[in-house]
Amino acid sequence: MKSTNEYLIPFIGLKLGKHQFEFTINKKFFDEFSFDEFESCDITVEVVLEKKSTMLEINFKHKGTVNVPCDLTGEPFDLPIKGKIKLVVQFGDEFNNDNDELLILPHGEHQIDLAQYIYEMIVLSVPHKRIHPGVKDGTLQTEALQKLNELQVKEIKEEAKKEDDIDPRWDKLKQLLTDK
Repeated sequence: MKSTNEYLIPFIGLKLGKHQFEFTINKKFFDEFSFDEFESCDITVEVVLEKKSTMLEINFKHKGTVNVPCDLTGEPFDLPIKGKIKLVVQFGDEFNNDNDELLILPHGEHQIDLAQYIYEMIVLSVPHKRIHPGVKDGTLQTEALQKLNELQVKEIKEEAKKEDDIDPRWDKLKQLLTDK
């Protein structure tokens, strides 16, 4: 991931209190992370940074859509997603991001890069099983489904022909079973 200045928040110059930031996330953002599961996306991320005397509290909230393929049909569709996370930033001797909800920055640090947290929040909000809404309500019309329906009709007609062409000797054998 290349560090971009767009998601860097210089908190050293901010006054104590709450500060709001808004980011629009698109496919280019995920390309920087080499993440290619989304065909396209349109997500709005709202960040509320609350600066306190000894720490920072950052609340992330996102809402939007990602264009993903359906796991059952392979048809792309816009999947609505939303989510939120909370991050506490404290200052210590060395950088430590082992905990998902706590980030420790060195004392001399003056800015924080939010890109990784935005990326993780969005990717984790996408469900593992992605099913097209048209599959759920039965309204999905695709070329593959139309072709399958055409083949299914032909198979039924062929089965009907086979029943008419039964060899009469089988009828005699069936009578042996029922004559007992």
